[in-house]
Amino acid sequence: RKEAAPERKGRAAPASASTAAAAMEPFLGGCRAALQECIRSRRELHVVLGNEACDLDSMVSALALAYFLAKVSPEPRAAFIPVLNIPRSDFPLRTESTFLLKEQRIPENSLIFRDEIDLLALHRAGLLSLTLVDHHVLPSQDAALEETVVEVVDHRPLERERGPPCRVTSELVGSCATLVTEKIVQGPAEVLDQTTAALLHATIVLDCVNMAPEAGKVTPKDIHFASFLESKFPDLPPRGVIFEALQNAKIDVSGLTTDQMLRKDLKAVSGTGGVVALSSVYVTLQDFLRRPEVEQGLCTFCQQRGYDALVVMAICFNERNEPFRQLAVYSQQGALRTAVCQSLEDSRNPSLGLSPLESPHPTIRAYTQGNATASRKKVLPIVKDFLRDWVHRGTMQPCRKTRAEPSAASPGSADSCPPERGEADRKDTPKSQRLGDDLLGDEDTHLPPTPMNSLVDECPLDQGLPKLSAEAVFEKFNRISVARSCEDSPEKK
Repeated sequence: RKEAAPERKGRAAPASASTAAAAMEPFLGGCRAALQECIRSRRELHVVLGNEACDLDSMVSALALAYFLAKVSPEPRAAFIPVLNIPRSDFPLRTESTFLLKEQRIPENSLIFRDEIDLLALHRAGLLSLTLVDHHVLPSQDAALEETVVEVVDHRPLERERGPPCRVTSELVGSCATLVTEKIVQGPAEVLDQTTAALLHATIVLDCVNMAPEAGKVTPKDIHFASFLESKFPDLPPRGVIFEALQNAKIDVSGLTTDQMLRKDLKAVSGTGGVVALSSVYVTLQDFLRRPEVEQGLCTFCQQRGYDALVVMAICFNERNEPFRQLAVYSQQGALRTAVCQSLEDSRNPSLGLSPLESPHPTIRAYTQGNATASRKKVLPIVKDFLRDWVHRGTMQPCRKTRAEPSAASPGSADSCPPERGEADRKDTPKSQRLGDDLLGDEDTHLPPTPMNSLVDECPLDQGLPKLSAEAVFEKFNRISVARSCEDSPEKK
């Protein structure tokens, strides 16, 4: 028996559970065994697949719809399994999702991720049916699975029509979870339990920016079903409380490694001769640079991904709850590091207002950024222009090729990054076993993992309502603060 967790200030307290409230948890806990049994006995498997971003909306929509289908399906032999469309190793980066699961006491080990199931093998064995939630077009590498799609639930404009027998639910609402809630409400009343309601309600509130009309996301249907869930389950946390908790969780990096912090909100700009990455982190630059072995971590991060330089943009709030920014530039190449810094310092459109900060590491230059309105979106063009000019000089050299050889570097020095693994090393690495692999025999048909922060061909996320990242929310609130300051100035009075 699980004890109720005490409510904590600033966090969303889990709704109190009723006797039937634990129905979602045993369903998820039994999914892996059900999947293995389907493979063993060659029974039909119905997978509910979220999109490749695997944000909170995608995850909750997949979990809730699979649970609902399992409860109401007239096919007793079929198993309904939700699959999160990212590798398991990437899930810690979805901090708002991990937070909500912990609040609802759903263990992560009950979830099934894309790298743990071979959908292509199941399809070739004739066992697979797919329902797509929060997207409606599979990316090009999954094109072979298109013929298995039997249902779509999405809240974006349709890029393609699907004829019978595929069932399509499509409506331009703020959250796909709203459409999933509508489906569940139209079913037997006992199916909607407290845990499922809490997951759906929190997702709708976050996606619709706390139902604020000025954010331009919420629709009357979102409001209707959020209110319905609140009336049916009065113990649900207030909207403002859960929105603040999930927003805080989005930028909470306390449990992440340096590598995970940098990957969480990452963009890269490439030129003919090199690549510069820009990563937003949500701690002060001083705290980030004090992390254990941070210089070694930056070196490894850049080498593994082929980045020649890395710009770290720190975003925080001071004691008066005012936003401020800091910036750091890392590169093993001194000339490149100096040139990137000079380009950022000299920028006038916009001016970043950079003032040097002390850096504990020779390969990292640190700054206070006086212009708090200059988000990464505005810094990206500066870096793009720099890369174009730098390439014309013909001086770009990949970081990984210019570091000192291990024999010449002192232990623990900045130049003693771990050497890259060669082809021979990679060939000897055993592949992880995925459920369904054995159906293919010796044929190697492993799908490549979905790349983080780079949308693949034909990805449906290129269209429709955008998700609000922590950076986007920060920028929006910053613009509002500036506008209010102008309104309050003497010149306006």
